[in-house]
Amino acid sequence: MTFDLKSYLDARRTLVDAALDRVLPSEDLVPVNLHRAMRYSVLAPGKRLRPTLVIAGAEAVGGAAESVLDTACALELIHAYSLIHDDLPAMDDDDYRRGRLTNHKVFGEAMAILAGDALLTLAFRLIANNTARLPDPRAIARVVAEVADAAGTDGMVGGQVVDIESEGKDVGTDTLEYIHRHKTAALIRVSLTAGATLAGGGAEQVATIRRAGEALGLAFQIVDDILDVEGNLAELGKTAGSDVRKKKATYPAYHGLEASKRQASMLIGETKRYLEPLGPSAEPIRALADFVLERRS
Repeated sequence: MTFDLKSYLDARRTLVDAALDRVLPSEDLVPVNLHRAMRYSVLAPGKRLRPTLVIAGAEAVGGAAESVLDTACALELIHAYSLIHDDLPAMDDDDYRRGRLTNHKVFGEAMAILAGDALLTLAFRLIANNTARLPDPRAIARVVAEVADAAGTDGMVGGQVVDIESEGKDVGTDTLEYIHRHKTAALIRVSLTAGATLAGGGAEQVATIRRAGEALGLAFQIVDDILDVEGNLAELGKTAGSDVRKKKATYPAYHGLEASKRQASMLIGETKRYLEPLGPSAEPIRALADFVLERRS
């Protein structure tokens, strides 16, 4: 029987969206503008890929979505904070995100910075809150450490720094690989491993999912690079062509479009091979891997 990814994504998105609405501060609470800015970016229409990967990681080792929901929301908040800050004039200076004006265009730069800070802080509070859903709360410590590493200087932030420093330079393929594995792949990987860890996955199961997540995360960023060349505002929800204008280090810039597409396809195949020992329980991750390769936004 073919896995129904659309139904799976719709159900998980509905579950996550309701949880996000619940855990975010109300717009009526002081400071009102800060809370409005937080909700504006987080609740914007999106794929909810990272929280869905948290859930899929849990399900791959026999866990349930509800048991990791707080941490699933936390990964979406970290992603949203990174987008708010990336869009700022001091960074990528983008006007559109998810099909509407970026946070700083609506609320101002200072409020956008603070909204991102608040989302990152709330994310770790939510991971701590996940303790109440677990039979063994010691798993929380491991997840907090791994998420912090993936989001900080050893992961997303470190990759973003090297990305900025590499603009307009011929930095070579090793630096390109560093940027992609840290800036994007780290958070994709930890989304999967966090779910598996919280759901009680064994060491070998989590290691298997980690390897799959690393390949999937790199494929995701390569596809992102390709879409920046081939996509448009209507499809992407953000301005296309910004990588070329800013002379960023991307896979198409170094390897060309066709070679980049082949590399992304190879990595998706690698992701699926890593998941083979997990059997049918990992089918949602396999289907999500195909989704990453075929996406247009």
